Amino acid sequence: MKKPLISLSLSALAFVSHGAFAQTQSNTLDAALKKSEPNVIEWRRHIHQNPELGNREFETAKYITQHLKALGIEVETGIAHTGVVGFLKGGKPGPTLALRADMDALPVTEQVDIPFASKATTQYNGEEVGVMHACGHDTHVAMLMGAAEVLAGMRDELAGNILFIFQPAEEGAPDGEEGGAELMLKEGLFKKYKPAVAFGQHVTSSLPSGVIGYRSGPLMASSDQFKIHVHGRQTHGSRPWGGVDPITASAQIVMGTQTLVSRQIDITKEPAVVSFGIIDGGVRNNIIPDSVYMNGTIRNFDMDNRQEIFKRLKVTAEKIAEASGAEAKVEILEGYPVTVNNPALTEEAIPALKAAAGDDKVMVIPKITGAEDFSFFANEIPGFYYFLGVTPKGTDPSTAASNHSPQFYVDEGALKIGTKAITQLAIDYLDRQKNQ
Repeated sequence: MKKPLISLSLSALAFVSHGAFAQTQSNTLDAALKKSEPNVIEWRRHIHQNPELGNREFETAKYITQHLKALGIEVETGIAHTGVVGFLKGGKPGPTLALRADMDALPVTEQVDIPFASKATTQYNGEEVGVMHACGHDTHVAMLMGAAEVLAGMRDELAGNILFIFQPAEEGAPDGEEGGAELMLKEGLFKKYKPAVAFGQHVTSSLPSGVIGYRSGPLMASSDQFKIHVHGRQTHGSRPWGGVDPITASAQIVMGTQTLVSRQIDITKEPAVVSFGIIDGGVRNNIIPDSVYMNGTIRNFDMDNRQEIFKRLKVTAEKIAEASGAEAKVEILEGYPVTVNNPALTEEAIPALKAAAGDDKVMVIPKITGAEDFSFFANEIPGFYYFLGVTPKGTDPSTAASNHSPQFYVDEGALKIGTKAITQLAIDYLDRQKNQ
């Protein structure tokens, strides 16, 4: 009867020992994060005050590179024009995981009254415009720099490697250029470093400061652009039968395409949206023009539906125009695919998010019809992407200035939570692989 008692005692001792180690590790991590917190804020303010547009993040890249090299992290620069990659080799064997932050700002003139507000200007589409980190990419860079600092200090204990991806041009490359996550992959980033999984985070004004929102499966929509040129034949407005009216044909195309989603696509799978943003035709009230130009966006959450919408949009526009005696030429410009969170990786990530924000501040959020080029990474390997609220207490997130607004405001108190979340995700993932 003594043998089982001895076995139980050893098991209990092992459990206590493991619990003590886990607590020690947690205390060490919290101490390192607290030490890094003022640095993260300083880095964020510097980057915010010195924003750069996509594929032009030269000074931002130098700033990141200097930091990573000071930590003893292997650095590769010039990826996808201005991208920076840091490779941290752990002290123990294991897989490589990727942590991603985007670097680019937007052509927006800042209207937020803060001491480090952006005064930068640049040329964009032939005009001088303000430049602002109106989407929070400055915070993403700063938090990943903080994670790099903390993880570099733990490298001997890491059972695997960490790839820090500082990505340019998430908001899209300039006209005539390639960029962003897609170009990084095209240049062989994942083939070289072979990460097993990828994690990314994004700040949002739609959640209270420090609250983390996530979703398994499709999280963000694909984003595609369409252009339709409708050609008719000019005539006087008093004699429409004397020509072919591309304006009425275009109006019918606008209405006809609205039935793509409501009548032709199986939306029990996933929702979709087809929206027109530009309709341009004619110069005078009594002249029916030769042509009309239309431009719009397609958003959806299912890659099969995406292709079906492309096909049906083209057929619908062409046949409606033909019925009016006009001609429609449709061009589809594929953008970002659907951002899909790997279900298994999502489930495994929840404890890390709760460790960072607290059990009551981690929630499932609805699908988002915005798009993200993290989707290219998550199409290659299992990915997990989540949102960090930055709207301060006392401000209603439903009325707060949205991302991309000149009044977009970040509560910097949330940055410590985001830094801990991305760091904890890396630690927990490598620990799980070590114990499997």
